[in-house]
Amino acid sequence: MKKHYFFYLVTLIISFSLSVKSHAQISVKKHKIAVFSPLYLDTAFSSSGEYKFAKYEFPKEINPGIEFYEGIQIALDSLNVEKAPLEIFIYDSRSGSLTLEEQLLKTEKDSVEMIIAYCSGSEVKTFADAGLKNNIPVINVNIPNEAGATSNPYFVLLNPTLRTQCEGIYKHIQKYYSLDQLIVFRKKGVLEDRIKMYFDDYAKNTLSTRLPLKYIDLNENFSPADLLKHLDTTQFNLCIAGSLDENFGKKLATQLAILKKQNYPFSIMGMPTWDGIKDFKKPEYKGLEIIYSTPFYNPRTDTVSKKIINYFNKAMYARPSDMVMRGFETMWRFSKLLLKYKTDIASNLSHKDFDVFREYDIQPVLNRQTMMLDYFENKKLFFLKWQDGVLKGVY
Repeated sequence: MKKHYFFYLVTLIISFSLSVKSHAQISVKKHKIAVFSPLYLDTAFSSSGEYKFAKYEFPKEINPGIEFYEGIQIALDSLNVEKAPLEIFIYDSRSGSLTLEEQLLKTEKDSVEMIIAYCSGSEVKTFADAGLKNNIPVINVNIPNEAGATSNPYFVLLNPTLRTQCEGIYKHIQKYYSLDQLIVFRKKGVLEDRIKMYFDDYAKNTLSTRLPLKYIDLNENFSPADLLKHLDTTQFNLCIAGSLDENFGKKLATQLAILKKQNYPFSIMGMPTWDGIKDFKKPEYKGLEIIYSTPFYNPRTDTVSKKIINYFNKAMYARPSDMVMRGFETMWRFSKLLLKYKTDIASNLSHKDFDVFREYDIQPVLNRQTMMLDYFENKKLFFLKWQDGVLKGVY
């Protein structure tokens, strides 16, 4: 895998120069899209083009950005076959020679009509402000935070905020577990209090059954016995993790797995951060049902996914990561929307015409005080379940 990425990165540098040359030769009017990804090219290469690391050494922080770009490129190859009138500008958001603000200024001078941003939390507001300033859509691919964006009809979150996630979890529990004992195990913390606030806020406005959530604060060294005294052995229990901390989540699941082997009746509802926990396939979790939400579920059974997997297997001897898939679907979906709706894309973000692997539900988010539009957000959540080492969709 590292060998593959080393050679791919060299190819990437070459492709950048070829791309610039081809843009200069084409005079046909094309719709312009800027893609920002953390490629770390200046970290990996010297000014003379020499690779700074050992031959097969590849810095871990570079992988996600490169994988996202790979997905973008595969989508562009398909769009090129269709002769889609697009001009794409690729920016390294970790450039050592240009600041993010300087790169965004270049997109303005190039009359870019859309920005696709795989960014960090500290960059979200900068991208949102750029979209508002230039009246162009900015698609935030990965960060579940609006960074205080208000009155910005050009800013789009694909990764739902924590509030949306909590509301989705609450509704899922209402639908499937409202008659069970509901225990929220958590540790003390600011984010933990925010999760409780979001649950409480939704409970105040729900038209369905209000859930009798029982909150239990655990100390750092909690044991199965600390959990057991809060479980009702005469009815089914849903144990809800009230923290985004992955380590807390894994420890909670591990301790509950011990109790599950003693045939106590319960399941676990995790947080969206559990999407990155692969330990749940291990034997020690056998028999335990672990559920969590994610906006990015792709079972990879569709035709497009299979083609991408086949391409990676044959050309790169590797399996495409989730970031590859996300890069592909983002470029495909939003470039198609731009081509079809042009300057009216904001009014058509919810259209399903160009969904690829999964459904999006992009909705306007209204300011709770003014009831005016603040930004757009993907509200679609999928619920997945780990059981006996197998992960599958349940919602």
